Amino acid sequence: MMYWLYELREWMIAHQWISDDAALYKIFNLFRYHTFRAGGAALTAFFLSLMYGERLIRKLISLKIGQPVRTAEEVHKLYELHGKMAGTPTMGGILILGAIVISTLVWAKWDNIMVWIVLLTTIGLGALGFRDDYLKISKKNSKGVSARTKLIWQTSVAVVAGFLFAYAVPSDNGITLRALYIPFVKDAVIPDMGIFAVAMFAVIIVGASNAVNLTDGLDGLATGCSLTTAIAYAAFGYICGNANYSEYLGVAHNSLANELPIIAMSLAGACLGFLWFNAHPAKMFMGDTGSLALGGCIATLAIGCKQEIVLALVGGVFVMEACSVILQVWSFKKRGKRIFRMAPIHHHFELGGWHENQVIVRFWVLSLLFAMLGLATLKLR
Repeated sequence: MMYWLYELREWMIAHQWISDDAALYKIFNLFRYHTFRAGGAALTAFFLSLMYGERLIRKLISLKIGQPVRTAEEVHKLYELHGKMAGTPTMGGILILGAIVISTLVWAKWDNIMVWIVLLTTIGLGALGFRDDYLKISKKNSKGVSARTKLIWQTSVAVVAGFLFAYAVPSDNGITLRALYIPFVKDAVIPDMGIFAVAMFAVIIVGASNAVNLTDGLDGLATGCSLTTAIAYAAFGYICGNANYSEYLGVAHNSLANELPIIAMSLAGACLGFLWFNAHPAKMFMGDTGSLALGGCIATLAIGCKQEIVLALVGGVFVMEACSVILQVWSFKKRGKRIFRMAPIHHHFELGGWHENQVIVRFWVLSLLFAMLGLATLKLR
């Protein structure tokens, strides 16, 4: 929307309503720069989160929308650690989702199809999370939406998004999003994967969505890790959307990706603002409304700038969390033994004696390191 101010200035100059050096309208020229609008999007999302955070907490408390905590015998010790959190308002992901959508609509160009694919995927998965949170709260248990229903919903959203990325986004200089790029290799390994690209994109979106959901188990853990990942993909998006930088660094170029940093910085600003209320001890949880939406947003950003494979490194903490659950389930079914004290892995360290704050901060540090390593792959091609 803000970009229209720049276009309005150009239109007024073309029709000789104002001169090119009119001081009053010269500031509108700033809105043509993606870096300026990305910064504006981050600040907008941050301040929206701060402005409405307390109001949302009061509203959720008044509606008795509290977080149910598992009390089964096998997690009794974990309950002792987190039982005090029962009743803390959840569904705070509404704040994150609203901040991302509003700030993106204010600062991004509306004629960019990638913007709409990312936003609609984020909203679609956020709606699933909202439904899941609502059922958990209304039924006063931690089950929510059935696993089958959740997977069908996630897959449906992911397939639609994958199809749009693969066939609705136009190629740029012969480069299509259906091409497969891997780290350390400059050119596409597979120039056109065809329909298999849709399947790959869908798997990435579903996987990232569930991985962030699994990470959201401690105060601010998923929020902080999403923040560092979003900043990394803001950089990737800027490079991918810039013809000169992408050529120099050997990155696939698509001019439409130049709007992705605005969404990524909206995500970063929303996470930073939410962290104000979600830091230990949390006054509000994001719930599945936030975690599923965050995972979908991150995955679609990665696909849009053709750095979806690097997501396994940039989002290393999310991968750790998801793999710990997969390994735990596999080991228990095959061997009858558990590998970890409890999965996801952040609970393993908690039960091992680490304080909750230690787990959170150390995982934040790991997330930052993973993001830096992911960006470092740009120079190794």
